Amino acid sequence: MSLRLLVFALLLASSAVFARAQEWKPIIMLGDSITAGYGLSHSQSLPSVLQQELKKKNCNLAIENKGISGDTIIGGASRLMPILREQPKVVIVALGGNDALRGFEPRASEQALTAILDALRKNGIQAILVGMKAPRNLGSDYTNKFDRIFPALAKRFNVPLYPFLLEDVALVPTLNQRDGIHPNERGVLQIARNLAVFLKPHLPC
Repeated sequence: MSLRLLVFALLLASSAVFARAQEWKPIIMLGDSITAGYGLSHSQSLPSVLQQELKKKNCNLAIENKGISGDTIIGGASRLMPILREQPKVVIVALGGNDALRGFEPRASEQALTAILDALRKNGIQAILVGMKAPRNLGSDYTNKFDRIFPALAKRFNVPLYPFLLEDVALVPTLNQRDGIHPNERGVLQIARNLAVFLKPHLPC
């Protein structure tokens, strides 16, 4: 499906799926391999560890793992319909790393992320955006265009923004697996601790 058709489908979904009064449902984390827990066990995945870190802060909420290794922002948008039907209260959007690694055109990534945030808003679902930064070896023009996507859309949609998913972990050898890209167990714990501090004020704990 082309990006244009995907955005159109999400716009249609926004009017077809409606919010309703209901009991609390789990938080959903929509992401890629870092969310999925690449190279780690299920209990070591970011949503699982984040759930435990929030619990330590008296925030007892389940976090559903919707991470797929290799996924992009466009891929995440294509998976959004079933999430809209679940009608969660909160969706943590943590995509973009693969877009940058593959050198995707920033404008295309921005359009897909706009479609995700717009569909969540129109369905009464709170979005929390987790940002990503492009590798510095792609040049300043590309990195500037890519890095601005997340703060610009957070401001446009008035949603909380955690600026960089891999804060304190990127490029730290002891916190990453041998590929130098995916966090190891210690790296995931560091990310989860950082995120828990940021997320708690934005969650109904």
